[in-house]
Amino acid sequence: MTPKTDTTGPVANQWLVLAGFIGLCLAVAGIAGWATNQSVATWYLTLDRPSWTPPNWLFAPVWTVLYVMMAVAAWQVWRVGGGFRGKARSALTAFFVQLALNFAWSFAFFAAQSPALGLLVIVALWLAIAATIAAFRPIDHLAAWLLAPYLLWVSYATALNFSIWTLN
Repeated sequence: MTPKTDTTGPVANQWLVLAGFIGLCLAVAGIAGWATNQSVATWYLTLDRPSWTPPNWLFAPVWTVLYVMMAVAAWQVWRVGGGFRGKARSALTAFFVQLALNFAWSFAFFAAQSPALGLLVIVALWLAIAATIAAFRPIDHLAAWLLAPYLLWVSYATALNFSIWTLN
């Protein structure tokens, strides 16, 4: 394997971009968490849920780790792929699409209190994550692998969303 060339500029700029990706992902997490918290202690508790539903305390730490991994993956693609104008442009576009769908799911499921709408959004999210992994892979294998746990977690969340929809 040949070493990858960085074409994105000074090292200081790279760290600022990493901070930007982390900040963006954590902002999405924070706002989505706010939308979730509005209903999780009330409406969500009234729903019939499958026995394999994880405890509520588990979601925040898992999502925090996943959001940081997403940010690092996007930064790695940005760095290796030549920035927003380089070959990484379409891959990063896919990343931002999946991030928007990730953001939308909390509002669809929790804020709108609609497992059906949440299911539609999470299926689109799953497809967008798979497309992002496929777009990241030719640019940087590590970045693609960093998104694999996210795809697995969203697969589980999709099954959970589907079960909640069918039970209610």
